[in-house]
Amino acid sequence: MKHTIALVDDDRNILTSVQMTLEAEGFAVRTYTDGESALASLSAKPADLAVLDIKMPRMDGMELLQRLRTRSQMPVIFLTSKNEEVDQLMGLRLGADDYIIKPFSQRLLLERIRALLRRNEVSRAEAAGAAGPAVLVRGDLSLDETRHQCLWKGADIQLTVTEFLLVKALATRPGMVKSRDQLIDAAYGENIYVDDRTIDSHIKRVRKKFRQVDDDFNQIETLYGIGYRYKEN
Repeated sequence: MKHTIALVDDDRNILTSVQMTLEAEGFAVRTYTDGESALASLSAKPADLAVLDIKMPRMDGMELLQRLRTRSQMPVIFLTSKNEEVDQLMGLRLGADDYIIKPFSQRLLLERIRALLRRNEVSRAEAAGAAGPAVLVRGDLSLDETRHQCLWKGADIQLTVTEFLLVKALATRPGMVKSRDQLIDAAYGENIYVDDRTIDSHIKRVRKKFRQVDDDFNQIETLYGIGYRYKEN
């Protein structure tokens, strides 16, 4: 099946070159030069993955991501400038799955796109092929891989692909510590470089989402200098 990638950037040179690269690799590509037109199109017809620039006219990438996340958990990769560390962290906290620093290698972008799509498909395929409902239950937590649904005390928690895989990795073995490297492998796959702060930002956002429905949520513990674990009930 041909995947559809949405590219959103006000730099037409980047749009054209990346579009040509992705189409040569068999992807269908939709391009947008501003956030408003992208939001209108993607709200009506989501893509399989979106690549968003941060600095854009009319609606920047941050606002676009916020609005998309009210409608869809579509995987998102941010394009950000080298000196925009605050933007990188903010993008992750808003729900981006990954980010790439400009100027970037198109081969690197292609690898990150494939990794995001692959881990999503593998997760769903494993769930569909399981001998029974692929639901992981840990106390008040329920993870349904087939539906990509996370429930906490019966309340629906909207998680991105990356966030869902992180929660699953932690909840699969309660009480066991997962290092940041182990969580990177679980969420991104092997041979993909992601620094520690990326995982920390995702975990902060996951906690925030759970605490929006339960102020007392404290199941994901930080072991400073070591990693994270899901508390045993």
